[in-house]
Amino acid sequence: MVTGRGVIVTGGLGDIGMATARAFAGEGDRLLLLDARDEAHGAAVTALRSLGAAEVLVRRVDVADAAAIAEAVAEAHATFGTIDVVVNVAGMMIYKPIVELDAADWRRLLDVNLIGAALLTGEAFRRMRPGGCIVNVASVHARRTSPLVAPYAAAKAALVSLTRSAAIEGKPLGIRVNAVLPGAIDTAMLRASPNIRSGAEVIDPADLGRPEDVAALVAFLASDAARFITGEDVIADGGRMGRL
Repeated sequence: MVTGRGVIVTGGLGDIGMATARAFAGEGDRLLLLDARDEAHGAAVTALRSLGAAEVLVRRVDVADAAAIAEAVAEAHATFGTIDVVVNVAGMMIYKPIVELDAADWRRLLDVNLIGAALLTGEAFRRMRPGGCIVNVASVHARRTSPLVAPYAAAKAALVSLTRSAAIEGKPLGIRVNAVLPGAIDTAMLRASPNIRSGAEVIDPADLGRPEDVAALVAFLASDAARFITGEDVIADGGRMGRL
């Protein structure tokens, strides 16, 4: 007997992606992780199976490659028999002032942070049954931002807008779409920030979240408990943006 939901997670080998995959593995779901990295495939499969995942696939995919996304989704649907949840986590940042950014910089950031999620949303809409859901991991940079990350902030703001549009078009299909806006999360991406490394930006330890904090919110939005929530963008930043 086949059990568990069919779940696709992009950026699945990253800090937030793996935390999200662990949350679904604990529910006995079947997982397809998409990531551009080569490393840690075997370790990820072993770890997720040990947590209870019914099945785990890992594929090396550039999320901006439309053909590769279509192939991966088709494989997941054929293998799992269903696609119930899609979580778009894949993201990247570069740190340059606007005057130094060229067209290639803008295109690459938009490809990874926006276009990939848009392509996967379209593929999911073609195969998801009523009751399915998509969760986009955006960023607080969609609302308030800092120097040197203009393409990232713009792409994440567009991802929130995509979430609203997809929720409207997904409603007649019975598919919910929501976004999560993490604040400062203890990840390799945050630690690589030159603003953090130089001390130009200092984060109070009380405002530093864990990947598991984001994963828990994603899991909630993908659950039946959130069945009446769609088209929303939910901040998870420990209250950092709420203070004057």
